[in-house]
Amino acid sequence: MKKLYKPISYLTVLAISASLLSACTNTDKAENKNSEAVQTDSLIDYVAQRLPIYERVKLTTNLNQLSVNDRKILPLLIQAAEIMDELYWKQAYPQRDSLLATIKDEKTRDFVNINYGPWDRLNNEKPFVAGVGPKPEGASFYPYGITKEEIEKSTLADKFGAYSVIQKDSTGKLSTVPYHILFAGELQRASSLLKQAALIAEDAGLKKYLNLRADALVTDNFTASDYAWLDMKTNGLDIIIGPIENYEDKLFNARTSYEAYVLIKDKEWSKRLAKYVKMLPELQKNLPVAAKYKT
Repeated sequence: MKKLYKPISYLTVLAISASLLSACTNTDKAENKNSEAVQTDSLIDYVAQRLPIYERVKLTTNLNQLSVNDRKILPLLIQAAEIMDELYWKQAYPQRDSLLATIKDEKTRDFVNINYGPWDRLNNEKPFVAGVGPKPEGASFYPYGITKEEIEKSTLADKFGAYSVIQKDSTGKLSTVPYHILFAGELQRASSLLKQAALIAEDAGLKKYLNLRADALVTDNFTASDYAWLDMKTNGLDIIIGPIENYEDKLFNARTSYEAYVLIKDKEWSKRLAKYVKMLPELQKNLPVAAKYKT
């Protein structure tokens, strides 16, 4: 009879051990879930406190001051600007759609859209979405996890280029891809919109700038269009568009991000400002710096 009890006792011990192990595992899972829930709630509270620092403002202007043709140009420029906005998302946080799909809290979704990603730009890039780590210093300009030293030691000709990204293949080989190739589809559409606007433009300076900027978007050669923009004087409309600032590249401050501003000139205030513009040479002459810094 004793022999019968031994295996039963052994099986009972195994069953108890398995139950205890299962209970411990379930407890760990529950604790992890509770921890994640606490973190999520804490971040939602953080967003609720931070969101009110922003105010939605509706921009308005008097379109009656524009010519009929300028009014036709305006929506074309806005469409081109919207393409730049999409490109900036791709540079700053390419996973936008998948991230937003996981966020149920509406305020957090708004905060993601404001910050172009899950990091608070006005608070040292603090992550505000659960599971998101520190912001990569190189955004999407460089392979994830690459170091400055690795890039500096590379033989890439365009490793500090303003209008390209660095990519790494499966073998670890680095290469650069120009913006006008990487974003060819979007840039062709934006260029076409600027060309359409140029056809309608009555102001000679604006027409020249739009044509040159359209070409620049699909070649990454921006110098001529930059000078054309500076030369504009009598235009009623204006657009600043393309890869300009390098703030997003915190690894080298080399690569530029896409942006766009569509502007309607206030001609009355421009006239008032003109008298101060005339004073600039004299003001510059009297700056308290060495002559070599005055141009």
